[in-house]
Order: sequence, then structure tokens, then C-alpha cells
Amino acid sequence: MIRHRTEPRYGDSPARTVHRNAWHRVARRCGGGARRRYGEGFGHRAVRRAVAWARSACLATLLGLWVAVVVLWELFCPLSDRPGVLPDLVTCLGFLLAGAVLILRMRIGPLRDLRRAKEVARAAQQVLLRPLPARLDGLALAAGQLSASEGAAVGGDLYEVMSTVHGVRVVVGDVRGHGLPAIAAVAALLGSFREAAHDEPELGGVMRRLERALGRHLRERSREEHPETGGVEPDSDLVEEFVTVLLLEIQEDGEVLALNCGHPWPYRLRRTAEQVAGGDPLPPLGPFPLPADLPVRRCVRLLPGELLVLHTDGAEDARDAQGRFFSLRDALAGAAAVLPASPSTVVERVQHALLRHTGGQVFDDVALVVLRNDRLRVPTQGGTAARQQCPEPSRN
Repeated sequence: MIRHRTEPRYGDSPARTVHRNAWHRVARRCGGGARRRYGEGFGHRAVRRAVAWARSACLATLLGLWVAVVVLWELFCPLSDRPGVLPDLVTCLGFLLAGAVLILRMRIGPLRDLRRAKEVARAAQQVLLRPLPARLDGLALAAGQLSASEGAAVGGDLYEVMSTVHGVRVVVGDVRGHGLPAIAAVAALLGSFREAAHDEPELGGVMRRLERALGRHLRERSREEHPETGGVEPDSDLVEEFVTVLLLEIQEDGEVLALNCGHPWPYRLRRTAEQVAGGDPLPPLGPFPLPADLPVRRCVRLLPGELLVLHTDGAEDARDAQGRFFSLRDALAGAAAVLPASPSTVVERVQHALLRHTGGQVFDDVALVVLRNDRLRVPTQGGTAARQQCPEPSRN
């Protein structure tokens, strides 16, 4: 038998060529009219439908056979005429075993599909809110998030740390609400930050890029929800959407510049936990436009060995069964008192303390980002300063 194989067309990728070859094989088996009727994507759809139909037919056949065996057993089995409990017990156990095997066989396929869907969702969430590196430009990093949405690893909180020519830039934000709409806003803001952090020389330019990205996202979402009005809906809930954002820039000498739009100020950890006094923040992004003059503040200087903890308001708004708020300052102080105070240890201890306080359930997304300054300046023979990294503290 001669096997025909199409040649790659100009500009085609190998994946597209393989897809076309698979389609030609299915089209030859189904007849020439299949291509004209169903188009290029018929091959994969036809195969999936055939597999699903065959699986359903097999399960229906097994169920019918099992019912037939039950009826024939009751009508013609010699043990059914014998008196006593043992024959009836053996009969019941046999039927239960057959039914259990059939039910397990029926559930294997859906469970496998559910496991595969969870793996795809986990991979997509890690691409959106990717894990931070352990070290970045002389800083030790760790981050953690607790989502209020069941089964989700990503919520309405966002964070990212990037090394740029302007210094290490950090963003932490909190989108109003949680769920899929909040995740879409997180994707828009993170995508904008990852570009603007490298392009904009000032933090004010980065914040304005985030504001424009949020505005585009809300307009597109409004057009999708109100196509009949062209997205113009003054009474829409999108008018009340907002995002709190904290931008930081950590310079070579440990000086931290900050631009805050409605977000909680971070904590600095030494032997104790003290909140950074950065002044009154600007309003959150969304309801009001940014002012012409954006006040970038020099809020703190992070010395070697000190830690900076950024968080969202879900950490301080968490309550227990009696309505008492979670004390984030005390939890951070307890984590800093246990040496060595590594960023990952701080994140782990604070999350455990918060879950104990709330009984294992959170009703708002909680994000923590911890940075430790591992930079150290020592004088060289020429009298200049050279930057080195502090050695990892001993765990003995």
C-alpha cells in the first residue's frame, strides 16, 4: 500500500505539518467528503468523538452483561435452591464484588481526566505567578500565597521581583475580590510590570504603565460583559474595581525607594519587627487617575542581614472564630527571633501561625514576599568599595 505524505509548505512549522499529515490519514479513511464538510480540524475531533463513543459503548455493554448475569444467577443457579445463609452470603459477595469492579472501572477515566486537568491548571498558575528565585542580585528571596478560592493556587494577589539596570524592582499588589476576574487583572498587571520594570528609568513611569494596563483590562472586560452598549455602562460594577500596588526599588547600597498606591507598608525584621514609616499612600489604581507628581519616597535602608517583608492586607485582616484579628507583627517577631532567619523560614512560620489562628481556612487571599540583604561592602587595597555576598548563615 502506498502511503502519501504531504510536503511542508513555506512558512509551516513541523507541528502544523504533522497535523496536516494526520488529517490526510483520517480523511482517506472517512472519504473525500469529510474534508469539505468538517474542515481541517475534523481529524482530531473525529478521533476524540470515536474514542468517547467506544468508551461509552463498552461501559454500557459491561453494565448490561452484569445485569444479565444477575438475572441468570437468580433463575438458574443451583445454590439459590439450597437452604442456609452461606449460599446467600456467597451470592451477595459475588454481586457486590462485580459491582465494585465495574464502578471502579467506570471512574478510572474521569479521575484520570481530572488529574490531567489539575496538572494543566497548576502549570498555568505557575506561569502566571511564577516562583521567585532563591537568590537575585545579592538578595535572598522567598514568597508564599494562600488563596481563598478552593482548589486554586493563585488568587487576587500579585507579586514579582526582577533584577534590572535600575536596581532590583519589586511589585506587590492586591486586586479587589478573588476568583477568575481577579486572576485576569493579575495577569494584565504582571505582564505590564515585567516589561515596564526594564524600560522605565523611574518608578513613576512603571506605576503609570500599570495604570494604563489596568484601564485597558477593565475596558475590554466591560465590552465583553455589555456588548449591546459598546462597553459604556455607568452602573457597572467595574467602576468600583481597584488594585492596591506597592512598588519598590532596592539600590546597590541597600537604599529602598517606594511608591505606594493604597497598599500596606512592609515590615523590616532585625531582632524585632517594625513597620516601615513611608507616609500616606496614594489612592489605589482604578477609581481615580494618578496625580501629575508621583512622590517616590526613600523609606528605609536595608542593611546586610536584615529582612524586608511585603504582604497583602489579607494577612492583617484574617480573624479567628471569636473575630480577633491576626497579629502579623507578633508572628514576624517570633519568626525573626528564631535564628537563622531565612526568608523561606519566615514565610513558612507566618503561614502556619495564620492558619492556626483562622482554623485552617482563609477568607481573603494572603501573599507574603520576604527579601534578605546578603550584600556586603568591604574595602579593597585601592581604597574603593567592592560588593560581595554574605555567606549563607550556618544552620548548626
